[in-house]
Amino acid sequence: MFGKLFDNLKTGLTKTKNALTDKINETLKLAITIDEDLYEELEEILVMADIGMDTTIDIIERLKDKIRKEKINDPNKVYDTLKEVIKEMLLEGTENIDYEDYNKKVMLIIGVNGAGKTTSIGKLAAKNKNAGKRVLLAAADTFRAAAIDQLEVWSKRAGVDIVKHSEGSDPAAVVFDAISASKARNIDLLICDTAGRLHNKKNLMDELAKIGRILEREYSEAKKETLLVLDGTTGQNAVNQAKQFMEACPIDGIILTKLDGTAKGGVVISIKNTLNIPVRYIGVGEGIDDLQEFNSEEFVEALF
Repeated sequence: MFGKLFDNLKTGLTKTKNALTDKINETLKLAITIDEDLYEELEEILVMADIGMDTTIDIIERLKDKIRKEKINDPNKVYDTLKEVIKEMLLEGTENIDYEDYNKKVMLIIGVNGAGKTTSIGKLAAKNKNAGKRVLLAAADTFRAAAIDQLEVWSKRAGVDIVKHSEGSDPAAVVFDAISASKARNIDLLICDTAGRLHNKKNLMDELAKIGRILEREYSEAKKETLLVLDGTTGQNAVNQAKQFMEACPIDGIILTKLDGTAKGGVVISIKNTLNIPVRYIGVGEGIDDLQEFNSEEFVEALF
C-alpha cells in the first residue's frame, strides 16, 4: 500500500510511536470497561506526547461521541476509533487547499534560527530539482553572515543557483534581483530565505511586508506561498512560536523539522487543531530526501 517514503516516515516517528501509541495499546489491553478512568488515562498519554491540553480535550470529546454513537463497549475497539478521530481531525479544512503543480512559484521561508530553516530550503530545492523543476535560491537572510554561507553550501549540494548580496544588505533588494534572475532564466521555483528574528517583531513585519510588496509588484504572475519552519523537538513551544509569527504575517503552511529526534511528534496534531494551518512538509531524518510532503493519512498510519 505504501512505499519507501512511508517506511522512512515510520522509522522517523519511532520515538513518538513509543511514547504515544504503544502506551495507548498497553492501557487498552488492561482495560475491562470503557469508563471515565480509561478516558483520563488516554488523556494523560496524549498530553505527554505533546498533543497539547486543548487538542487533547477535543480528541477525547470526539472519541466519547463516536463511541456513544457507534455503541462501542469493547475497549479493544477504542484504538481504531481513536485513530479515526485523529485522522478526521487532521483532514478537516484541507479539502480545498490547492497543492496543484505550478508554472511559476515563489516560496517565502520564515522561522527562527536553529529551527532547520536553511536545511529545509536545501532539501526543498533538491526535491523540486529532482522533479524536473528549475530552482533558484534567494539569500534574503542578510542579518546573519553564516546564513548566506550555509545557503550557498546547500545550493551546491542541491545543484541549484543562488542570488546573494553581502551581509547587512537590504533583503528586499536580494529578492528583487532574484526575481529578475528568475524571469531571465525561466525559473519554475524561487525559494527565498528570510531573517529569523522574532525578538524584534516590528523589524520582521516591516521586512516581510516590503518583500511581499516587491513580489506582488515585480512577480505578480507567480503563485506565492509563505511557509513557517518549526522545530518538532520543541513540542508545544513550536505552537507558541507559530502564533507569534502569525501576528507578523499570513502563513500558508508549516514545515515541521527534526521529528525523527523527538517523542513530541504529536505536536503535528496540535498545530493543525490549534492554528488551523496545514502542515505541508515534515523532516524525518538527516538525508537530503528526508523532507517529505505531509500526508495526514500516512502520518496516522505510521504513528499507529
